Amino acid sequence: MLRIHFTGVDLARVRMAGRPDALWETILSFHRLRDRRDVRLFGEWRTTTRSRLNTETRLLGALIPSRGYFPDFLTPVEGQYGWDTGLDALRGIRPERMRRELQVLGRGAPPSLRLRDFVDDTARHLPRLLDELRGYHRAAVEPYWTHIQAQIEAERAARGRALLDGGADELLASLPPMLRWRAPVLECDYPVDRDVRLRGRGLLLQPSFFCRRTAVTLHDPELPPVLVYPAAAQLTSAQTGGEAARPVEEQRQRTLGKLVGHTRSVVLRAIGDGATTSELARRAGVSLASASQHACVMREAGLVTTLRRGSAVLHTVTPLGAALLKGGAVAS
Repeated sequence: MLRIHFTGVDLARVRMAGRPDALWETILSFHRLRDRRDVRLFGEWRTTTRSRLNTETRLLGALIPSRGYFPDFLTPVEGQYGWDTGLDALRGIRPERMRRELQVLGRGAPPSLRLRDFVDDTARHLPRLLDELRGYHRAAVEPYWTHIQAQIEAERAARGRALLDGGADELLASLPPMLRWRAPVLECDYPVDRDVRLRGRGLLLQPSFFCRRTAVTLHDPELPPVLVYPAAAQLTSAQTGGEAARPVEEQRQRTLGKLVGHTRSVVLRAIGDGATTSELARRAGVSLASASQHACVMREAGLVTTLRRGSAVLHTVTPLGAALLKGGAVAS
C-alpha cells in the first residue's frame, strides 16, 4: 500500500501535468512490451513495436526489471517538457547519483554483468544507454505520440472539471479506482508498503497512457513528488476494436473523408476546452442525437477524444483537431 500524506499547503500545491512525460511513457512502455496482459489495448502495439525494433535493448532490460524498482534517474522531471529536454537532463545526472540508484536496483538478487559494468563505469556506459533509449523510443513511442497526447489531454480536461467543481479535494477523489482519497491521505494499491510525506512541496499528478493497474512514484523521497497514474480508458473506436496503439495516421485515412460540412465545423469549435454531449448540443445549436453522431465521426477521424466520466462523456479536441481549427481547414 502506498500512502501519500497531504498538509493544507500540499493540497494548495496539487497540480496536473500539462502534457505526457516523454521519458515516463518510454520507460513504462518497456514494461508493457514485456508483459502479456492488456492484449486488447496493447496486443497490436507489441507486435508492431517488436517488428520495428532494430536496436539493442539489453542494457535497458538490465536497468528496467519486469517488475519492481527501476532507477529514478531514468525519469528526470524535465521529461515533462519533451523528449530532447528529458534526455539532456538524463545526460547531465551526476555519476555518483546513478551509482547510488543502481546499487538499490542490485539489492536482493545477484546483479547482471551489464549492471555491474554500468555501476563500475557509468560515464563510459551512459552514451550506450542514451542510444538504446533513443532507438527504443523511436520504435515504441514516437509513432503514437499524437495519440498519447490526445489521451492525456482528455484526462487532463476531466480532472480539470473536477478541480473546478470541488477544488483539490474533488480532484483527488475523482482519480481512478486504484487511488483512494481519504483526506488527508491518498492511498494506492502498491507492490510495497510505503508512506510518502509531501512536507509542503505539493504533488504533480502525471497521467500516463502506458501506466496500467497501479500508480508509480519515485523511490527517493527527496526528489520533487510526482504520482504517475493510468489515464482513464478512452471511448474510441480504435480501442473498442483492439487497436488503441495503432498509428493515428492509419486510422485517420479511413475516416477523415467523412469530416465535411459547416455543421461539423461548428460542432468542433463548440467543444472548446471540453464539453459533454449535452453541452455540445446546446453550444452548437443541434439536437443531442446530432451532437453525439458528429462527435463520433470526428472521434474516428482523430479530431476529438471522448472520455467517460460517471454517466456522462466529456469530449476534447485532439492536437490534430486544434491544428485544423487554427488553420481554418475544415471544409464547409
